[in-house]
Amino acid sequence: MGYIADIYIRVSTDEQADKGYSQRNQEEMLRKYCLNQSIEIRDVIYEDHSAKTFNRPQWKNLITTLKKKKNHVNLILFTKWDRFSRNAGDAYQMINILRGLGVEPQAIEQPLDLSIPENKMMLAFYLAAPEVENDRRALNVFYGMRRAKKEGRYMGLAPVAYENKTSENGKKFIAPKEPDASVLRYAFKEIAKGIFNTEQVFKQAKEKGLKCSKNAFWQVIRNPLYCGKIFVPQFKDEESCFVDGQHEGIISESLYYEVQDVLDGRGRNYRPKIKTIDEFPVRGYLVCPECSKLLTGSKSKGRNRYYAYYHCIGGCTHRVNAEKVNAAIVEDLIEFLPKIQNRSFYEETISKDYLGGTLEVQSEKKEILAEIKDYEDRLSHTRDLLATRQIEAEDYREMKSVYSSKISALEAKLNRVNYDSDNIQDLIKQGINKIIEIEKNVMKGELAEISKDIGSIYPEKIIFSESQVRTARRNDFIQHINLINKKLYTKKNGTKVDFSTLSREVGVAGFEPLSYLTFTFLILL
Repeated sequence: MGYIADIYIRVSTDEQADKGYSQRNQEEMLRKYCLNQSIEIRDVIYEDHSAKTFNRPQWKNLITTLKKKKNHVNLILFTKWDRFSRNAGDAYQMINILRGLGVEPQAIEQPLDLSIPENKMMLAFYLAAPEVENDRRALNVFYGMRRAKKEGRYMGLAPVAYENKTSENGKKFIAPKEPDASVLRYAFKEIAKGIFNTEQVFKQAKEKGLKCSKNAFWQVIRNPLYCGKIFVPQFKDEESCFVDGQHEGIISESLYYEVQDVLDGRGRNYRPKIKTIDEFPVRGYLVCPECSKLLTGSKSKGRNRYYAYYHCIGGCTHRVNAEKVNAAIVEDLIEFLPKIQNRSFYEETISKDYLGGTLEVQSEKKEILAEIKDYEDRLSHTRDLLATRQIEAEDYREMKSVYSSKISALEAKLNRVNYDSDNIQDLIKQGINKIIEIEKNVMKGELAEISKDIGSIYPEKIIFSESQVRTARRNDFIQHINLINKKLYTKKNGTKVDFSTLSREVGVAGFEPLSYLTFTFLILL
């Protein structure tokens, strides 16, 4: 009785490119073998799939056919055992399945009589060799990619707002792509301000032309790659760390960490921006004096015209004429907002006040710099030990990784501290300009023009009761300037003011440097 066989021809794309395992070559060898051995060929199965598992389309079809037509085929032939499988465990299981169907798998270039027990050792070798080759290749790729990350190289398709490029010497890299990079930079700045929540910023960025999904946007604003850093994950004894990337960052490192603070809840709370209507410029900031809920606004039709009212909802019947409230707030602002005629004087005075109150920040900077120097000295000493062969290279690499990680973390912390200190002059200048702008609009009675600044002027909301405006707290920055004015007014005409002592005498009770800077930001926004 002659044998009937299905011949199985498998090749993956990379194998065909690297080793020349062409399907035509395999088919020619298998047909020649069947002709010499007088084996009838029932079917030829072509597979273009990896042999890591048996989850292959054509192989699954073959098994289904064998189950339906049991005892129609005696053999499944292939050239080598790695054409059959590259996983020893799966291979043994599949051999048992085929034997249960009365079919014997066989490699014509590596023939084995599996009825002989000793031949199973050879089978294990034939199956394990390609599996080891796969594992070694994967490990080499992993180490290569990890080394590239440590060198600051980004691999793969360019992320959002970047594009893949190749230099003249053939080296591949990523570079910012316009206008996407500018839109993304805008998005980071808006999130850092804390005016809009992340979803609102995403919608604004989409309107400006940013092409990415909402989920991708969340990943982008958390990715340190956009400030020029590459994250190297932990592996064995090596700790995770950030390294300077070879690519150009779209945003600064300080802006990235400011955004992370906002997202983590350490920054200012989001205050959704409210689109105001002329008749209701303080809607969203006005609180009901009876139930403490926010008042909304609407118009009621009178005999000759519509009348605007702020009113409560949800069962509370409180309402008040909008014109009366708006006029009272204008009057309150006129009394509260300072008169600024000499900008340079206030800039100098507030700067001195800030610098005099930031001794703690300066001390923190000194401590950070001292820690950085300490770790740099340790790293230098470790190099000396390696040079004099007092430690092994492996120990040096481990210590270098630890010290470099500590230095990177301290430098990032120092950047965040410096960001506050270095920008104080510009912030004070912008804050004073903003006060002047608000004061001019208030004097004109144009309350709607400053509606976006109401929340900064009255941080704890507003209550209008008994024809008066009441609030728990007003903007600290403006109050600070009012105290400076109060100090000046107590001087007689022609008396020189001692600026060096002014800040200590007019400081706000409970005043802290960082909260002061925070309120400076608020008045600018």
